[in-house]
Amino acid sequence: MTPIPSIPQKVVRITSGAPQDGSEVMPVTITVGTAGDMELQADGSWAIEVPEKPTRPIDLTMGSEFADDGWRAAGATIVRRLNTVIEHHPVRAKKHLVQITVPETATAENLRSLAIGLTVGGHTFVTTNRRRPAKVRRVHVVLPAGRETATLERALDAGSALGAATSLSRDLANAPANVKSPEWLATQARNVVQGIEGVKIRLRDEAWLKDKGFGGILAVGKGSTRPPYLIELVWDPEVVGKKRKRQTVVLVGKGVTFDTGGISIKPSQGMDTMRTDMTGGASVIAAFRTLAQRQVPRKVVALIPTAENMVGGNAYRPGDVVEHYGGITTEVSNTDAEGRMLLADAISYGTKKFKPGVIVSIATLTGAAKVALGLRTGAVFAKNWGVGVKLARRGSAVGERWWPLPMPDYLEESVDSSIADVRQTPKGPGATTAAMFLRRFSRDVPFVHLDIAGPGRAESTYDEVTPLGTGFGARTLIQWLMR
Repeated sequence: MTPIPSIPQKVVRITSGAPQDGSEVMPVTITVGTAGDMELQADGSWAIEVPEKPTRPIDLTMGSEFADDGWRAAGATIVRRLNTVIEHHPVRAKKHLVQITVPETATAENLRSLAIGLTVGGHTFVTTNRRRPAKVRRVHVVLPAGRETATLERALDAGSALGAATSLSRDLANAPANVKSPEWLATQARNVVQGIEGVKIRLRDEAWLKDKGFGGILAVGKGSTRPPYLIELVWDPEVVGKKRKRQTVVLVGKGVTFDTGGISIKPSQGMDTMRTDMTGGASVIAAFRTLAQRQVPRKVVALIPTAENMVGGNAYRPGDVVEHYGGITTEVSNTDAEGRMLLADAISYGTKKFKPGVIVSIATLTGAAKVALGLRTGAVFAKNWGVGVKLARRGSAVGERWWPLPMPDYLEESVDSSIADVRQTPKGPGATTAAMFLRRFSRDVPFVHLDIAGPGRAESTYDEVTPLGTGFGARTLIQWLMR
């Protein structure tokens, strides 16, 4: 059996307080100045600078949330550099402690960013039978003297939780496709939330999907020998005696465990990365786990429709008409637009069963979103511009960049089909019309769609990001719903 790491993998443990002594302490000092490389000092300690003024990589508003303070990148640099040091000192690695002294001007937001970078910056997924290299295991942050520490400690704790969610999403996304069947993903989702009080788990198999009429999920999964599933996770604070606040929210994440494109087959170059085509679903699972662990005072439902989009004699075809859950029919025009077929079923089911105040879908959905926004910014589609800006603000505060895009009324007719209710790939700007297609299944419930086709994968290392699956979206969903 393929020797993949246990999921979730362990992440860096962060503590805080007064300085600690010992021969195995590896001291690091963060200073304010011009951001630069981490350097070894004459006394054996390390030093790294963060910029005096935050940069503004995305200027959506003048809000400070959209500025990058450089602390995430610093945290990632620290843990990556010291990973290479301790890799060659396995005896020391068992006991070492990375101790970071921060400047007196450090804010709670700075320390939250630092904790995110420390947690995810060195997180990798390696499939091997060989002994894995030693890594940084513990980090201790020396808090500024004379400061009120409770707020700073909470910020470090929040950053650690956000980083752990990103790491879990990466683990699920980067698992190899020969292991990662829809059933495997369903089992992993169950395992990572099992035992959290107030959580209800239902794994809907192929027989249940057929009985209930989930035609979109079934169509995508027809070409594979490994049957599709619908993962259904529910967190209810009332089960643990907490009062609900606000209305129920339903999160829907695309869970395509491998995407060949089906009959509309993809080019072979780059197809190996399609094991990450369930990053949206992975981020929903990771966000849900953190929200339930931290007992967010609102009911949260996570739906992850999961299937393999394979080529086979039974695969669905361009020109097919598929009936979704709830009765809407879709004219199929491109089998490589499979994500929206899955999401449509889950959105229709989620709105009917749970009657939420808002439903949010997240997916590596369209190449058009990458063309529009590049590889580091996600697209937000919401009827209410203010909702899109609010979500973008919350995401930017935890290091995930978003940009709201429109769903103009004049494109609505393009979603209609002449031979079915809707057309799978309407004409027009592809990311926009895909979002408008999905909105048809929302039963007039307020709907937000997040397209992470660009930032959901990374080709290289930057800031706290490592290749391949990035876990993008998990932190945004947590930060949005915890507020």
